[in-house]
Amino acid sequence: MDVSTTRNGDVEIAYRTTGEGERPLLLIQGGSAPMEAWPDGFCTELARRGFRLALFDNRDSGRSSRVPRAYTLADMAADACAVLDALAWPAAHLVGVSLGGMIAQVMAVRQQPRVLSLTSLSSAPNPSLWWNRRTPRLVLRMLALGLRVRGTGPQAEAERLIGMMRIIGSTGYPHDEDWLREMASRTYEHRTDPAAARRQREASRATGDRRAELSRIRVPSVVLTGQADPVQPIRAGRATATAIPGARFVSYPGMGHDLPRELWSTIADEIDAIAKQRGTGDQ
Repeated sequence: MDVSTTRNGDVEIAYRTTGEGERPLLLIQGGSAPMEAWPDGFCTELARRGFRLALFDNRDSGRSSRVPRAYTLADMAADACAVLDALAWPAAHLVGVSLGGMIAQVMAVRQQPRVLSLTSLSSAPNPSLWWNRRTPRLVLRMLALGLRVRGTGPQAEAERLIGMMRIIGSTGYPHDEDWLREMASRTYEHRTDPAAARRQREASRATGDRRAELSRIRVPSVVLTGQADPVQPIRAGRATATAIPGARFVSYPGMGHDLPRELWSTIADEIDAIAKQRGTGDQ
């Protein structure tokens, strides 16, 4: 994988590109996840629709800098803009998942000239919306996973990731555990440590409820969410779509906090459709 780097101040951001299309598309990953968490097959679906894709590691993830100080979603959005600058992209279509969806939402408000369209995937406008009646059981299962899978190394990391997907992933689609195991092993050297993961979570909390400012978004937007997502439940997706003027809302039965192979083409179609609303005269 050919990885380049750019900088936002003292923060180094790792990124790469793929696809030969003319429409620029920036993919923004969720908390702790490296850019490799975007499945190659999903990226291929987007490339087939004419996109040139840029993927990057958020600060405190993957090959990007660890940042041992407090920061906000606005700082993470500035990192994303640094990737656009490095590619000489005046603007791009945005697809953000989970924490990445929050970063994309902030960009669409505070860096509107850099954003052509917005796809918010498995995300929320307020970090508190993740709490529901199933949350205590979810937390207990996560704690039990931490006690059950101990040790370090690529194999232990893979088992933790697979165990986590069994808790938060789709109930209506099979999990590709071979891919999860391979991806966890491949990215083990650059894994996110617990302190870095906490800083990312604090960034979303520090930004607070963004529903009022989301009303200022003026780019074509679609909000996609899984009906079986225990991390960002369907009400979080609905709240996002309600806050963004004219946003399209789509939910998928059986989809959890992951990206099932069976929905790659369908989700790529939604991203393509909202990008086309921008008009053929734009990038």
